[in-house]
Amino acid sequence: MTHSPDFAANRQRLLAQMAPDEAVILFASPHHIRNGDAEYRYRPSSDVYWLTGWTQPEMVLFLRPGESTLTLFVQAKDEEREIWTGYRPGPEGAKADFGADEAFTIDDLAKELPRLLHGVTTLHHAFAESPEHDAVLLGAIRKAARTARKNGMSVPETFHAPSKLLHEVRLIKSKAEIALMRKAAAITAEAHIESMRMAAPGVNEHAIDAFIDYTFRKNGGVGAGYTNIVAGGKGATCLHYIENDKPLEDGDLLLIDAGCEYAYYTADVTRTFPVSGTFSKAQREVYEWVLKAQEAAIDAARPGRPYTDMHDAAVRILTEGMIALGLLEGDVDELISEETYKKYYMHGTGHWLGMDVHDVGVYARGGDSRPLAPGMVVTVEPGLYIQANDEDAPEHLRGIGVRIEDDILVTDGEPDNLTIAIPKSVEAVQALCQQSFATT
Repeated sequence: MTHSPDFAANRQRLLAQMAPDEAVILFASPHHIRNGDAEYRYRPSSDVYWLTGWTQPEMVLFLRPGESTLTLFVQAKDEEREIWTGYRPGPEGAKADFGADEAFTIDDLAKELPRLLHGVTTLHHAFAESPEHDAVLLGAIRKAARTARKNGMSVPETFHAPSKLLHEVRLIKSKAEIALMRKAAAITAEAHIESMRMAAPGVNEHAIDAFIDYTFRKNGGVGAGYTNIVAGGKGATCLHYIENDKPLEDGDLLLIDAGCEYAYYTADVTRTFPVSGTFSKAQREVYEWVLKAQEAAIDAARPGRPYTDMHDAAVRILTEGMIALGLLEGDVDELISEETYKKYYMHGTGHWLGMDVHDVGVYARGGDSRPLAPGMVVTVEPGLYIQANDEDAPEHLRGIGVRIEDDILVTDGEPDNLTIAIPKSVEAVQALCQQSFATT
């Protein structure tokens, strides 16, 4: 990959938040079995990659302030195994290429970790994710404690999840990270735009699904940042429809929720559009209410505004739309207070975005919604979902599902829509859908 974050700068951002007696220990993600002895394509731990750029399994990272800040435990060099599974940097490569001050083989972890824990009173570790990792760490703490009684050194007594410091630092994106997210957004835009041209009656969802993955990979992406949703017709009323195996029909809407992961940073975009090139009257009415709600929510993505302002703005307009469409009756404020609107809009309006599609960072502090700040990236994704068997809904609306989603960077001023290149006005969407994919 030609682009990468500044891993040393990332470590410094975290270390600046740590006291001298704090440390972070992270274990790399294991391989996961797909079936039999076949493994899924390996994807590194976001936390480990963010701090080091390391992309292989069987690795442990120990970070603390001081002269020797970063210690890595990695796979040993093994020429025979490298024939089967690829190049291993080994401890020397960990120091030369990944910024480690000290590096050992993973087999040395139990021996070296007790020494590293001396002088640490607060340790950041994700307990309960892996009993094996917990056991290794607790054994090292016990061994360090026995030595500490002799030399007067402290050992960890307070433990925090990585979200305490690391995930809060990751929440605010650096300029380098934003550049990577813009690239992910640009590749995602190409996939969505060409999919609008490709969709037609008789085309199968899986063909579009495959084309999206192809577009992501051919442009240098890691692949999809999450499982693609390619949902035609009533499939669009299922929030996480991933079968992606049905032929599109004349008159259907097609909802695509897909985002490219580039250098392990992902986009997350949804567009809904008419397979035959033109919205029906009912489809257009539903679509325009969702678009209006999305635009209001994006406008609320400003520094100092509570995170929940985006959701509140979308809910109010969608509830007004439900009344206008004949889905609900009553007073807007009462329908919101009683959460009656959740029958047709049952999810939140967005989430943090970054290395993970549902990225790290808390949404509230002390019971109150946290204020937005420059450098945060959020999705804004309101929708309306009217089930095909909903006898309470007007018949002409049944089976319509619409969601519109963009990736928004919070700045010092106006919200910056990273995925604005993907058309979403009724006129622009229809014009694009009416183009022939075969002639592009």
